[in-house]
Amino acid sequence: MLPVIYSDEFLNHKTGNYHPEKPERLTAIVNALKEAAFAEKIAWREPTPVADKPSLMSLLLQAHSPAYVKKLGEISASGGGYLDGDTPVSPHSYDVALLAVSAWLDGVDIVLAEENPAFVLARPPGHHAESDAGMGFCLFSNAAIAAFYALEQAEIKRVAILDWDVHHGNGTQAIVETHPQIAYCSLHQYPCYPGTGKASEHGYHNNVLNAPLPPGSNISVYRPLLENKLLPFLQNFQPDLLIVSAGYDANAADPLASMNLLPEDYGLFTEYCLGITRKILFGLEGGYDFSSLSQSVLATIERCL
Repeated sequence: MLPVIYSDEFLNHKTGNYHPEKPERLTAIVNALKEAAFAEKIAWREPTPVADKPSLMSLLLQAHSPAYVKKLGEISASGGGYLDGDTPVSPHSYDVALLAVSAWLDGVDIVLAEENPAFVLARPPGHHAESDAGMGFCLFSNAAIAAFYALEQAEIKRVAILDWDVHHGNGTQAIVETHPQIAYCSLHQYPCYPGTGKASEHGYHNNVLNAPLPPGSNISVYRPLLENKLLPFLQNFQPDLLIVSAGYDANAADPLASMNLLPEDYGLFTEYCLGITRKILFGLEGGYDFSSLSQSVLATIERCL
């Protein structure tokens, strides 16, 4: 069985009919999982209500400034608005974003308890959110917060984050690169939004590895980078938990980038990860073509099973 943490509440972060990061992304994935050949092997889990997670706010404030958290709450409470041209906030967005954080924290608990992978099927995504600003569709830095939480558990000394979204996770890197117990590595299209993620960046403790790839890259370009750079980097770090910022927008069918991966390629990515540890928390980031997004999530979960 593979736990998938999901709630219909995640559909209440409304971004508008023409925004790519829309609720229907989750609906498409849920429908595909329920129709999959392995559907009976999915253990659906509801995220813990925010009110029942007393440590959530202190963890949130390890990643984000109090002023930013307050601002986001106020924008939601006032009926919504925009953090930037790409990042809308609706009346329920603040509460939904908090529930997404709770889901990622639940994912850490489940992976550590079962010593097997779990998948957080939540939105809004998080890897672009910086300490004092949301951007790029992202409100809270879910992966970074989950890493901080994991390090509070007695058995966890080191956490690695692998970001395979087509866009560099500028927020995640900025938040975790000062922490010697957290490693961050990213495969991303370059040049591309947000323009960060140079290969010359190594973090404060040699704990960052960026692998920028040119537009048009397919699995034949990704594979040697994974095998010769990213996997050795992760294996040398010896993480007690691997968190994957699982964005699926490097698919050839995706409208927001210019890469040429296929959904089955994410099964290969997953296989590489399982060679490092089975303690893996996958959490949804990008992916905006419903069909390739759904099939890529299925490829990830099927390989875990």
